[in-house]
Amino acid sequence: MTTARRAILKALENSEDHPDALMLHDRAKEFDPTIAQATVYRTMRLLEQEGLVEKHDFGNGRARYEEAEKEQHDHLINLSTGEIIEFHDTDLEALKIEIAKRLGFDLKDHRLELYGVPKE
Repeated sequence: MTTARRAILKALENSEDHPDALMLHDRAKEFDPTIAQATVYRTMRLLEQEGLVEKHDFGNGRARYEEAEKEQHDHLINLSTGEIIEFHDTDLEALKIEIAKRLGFDLKDHRLELYGVPKE
């Protein structure tokens, strides 16, 4: 574990949003001012391969990241502001399992991303 990787992990741990690689680079520089942007990209790819982070594409062409979590959650993306809202709904979780079962599958994993604009 290099100093640069520790800085990137610390930046991600401290994030309450879903940062992209450029945001992580800026944040990681607070812990290691010498960190290179290429190091962030390589490290995020490695962390994703190891299952430590999840990579998301919320439709704006930029990969966004979050720590891999044990508890399932879904995302609602505000198309007006780009804000990403995490939510968990037990009824929705049960429905997803039921749909998979009806179609002859055991659900092992999934991602749900909802896109919308606030009501007036």
